[in-house]
Amino acid sequence: MKLLREAVREAEKNKVAIGHFNISNLEGLHGVYNAAKKLGVPVIIGMTEGEEKFVGMEEGVALVKALREKDDYPIYLNGDHHYSFETVKHAIDVGYDSVIIDAADKSFEDNVALTKQCVDYARNCGRDILIEAELGFIGSGSNIKDTIPEGAGILTKASDAKKFVEETGIDMLAPSVGSVHGLIKSGKPHIDTDRVKEIKMVVGIPLVLHGGSGLRDEDFTGAIASGISIVHINTEIRLAYKEALEKSMADNPTEIAPYKYLPSAVLAIEKVVESRLKLFNNIH
Repeated sequence: MKLLREAVREAEKNKVAIGHFNISNLEGLHGVYNAAKKLGVPVIIGMTEGEEKFVGMEEGVALVKALREKDDYPIYLNGDHHYSFETVKHAIDVGYDSVIIDAADKSFEDNVALTKQCVDYARNCGRDILIEAELGFIGSGSNIKDTIPEGAGILTKASDAKKFVEETGIDMLAPSVGSVHGLIKSGKPHIDTDRVKEIKMVVGIPLVLHGGSGLRDEDFTGAIASGISIVHINTEIRLAYKEALEKSMADNPTEIAPYKYLPSAVLAIEKVVESRLKLFNNIH
């Protein structure tokens, strides 16, 4: 089975992007995996610190590993948005394929210092682990926001990105290029593809797009053509899951067996993920 680093390199070469989808439970995992397997494309499962507390870090590793080995399939686990060296270290130690250290709210110097600490640990852990970092404003929280948050227009400068990558040695960078985390009720974020190109040209490493939920299809395709190799989606599938579950329970008020009222929620996630993966991988 190819390493995540190889899968990302292949995506870069083919001008497509690997879809990264967060899970909070087994239904989410099956929904994401079913879609990826149907299309035959690599996929990354993400768990934030909050999701890890619910699922369990060791359990998440075991679940993804079971699918990977059962089907000899390129499915990977990423520690999404970790905020301390300790949590990054733990994710590496228990077997994650990649981890994001998010110190974007700190000063440039503090972001560099914490990120480099994580990179150094990963390089000496005995496995090939990808470390990603965030630079610039992408907002926070996979929730539904009324308006585009203040600061969303402050994009990462190519010169800052180049310096940051050189000083930290990270494997992947998530710059601010116009997207924000969560779904926006009023107004739609817009990706600055020229900025993506500028950054990609000077950093020479894979770029990751965070805050993908709710973007226009042309924003995704433009971003990928300009140098994005991984796209994160979370809020969209959370919403699909919740709405399908509410309908299923309303339609079956006396049903108490979870395996009977949850399949529609799995299918709802699968549909969203399949649609996104087709777009990211240029599948018609």
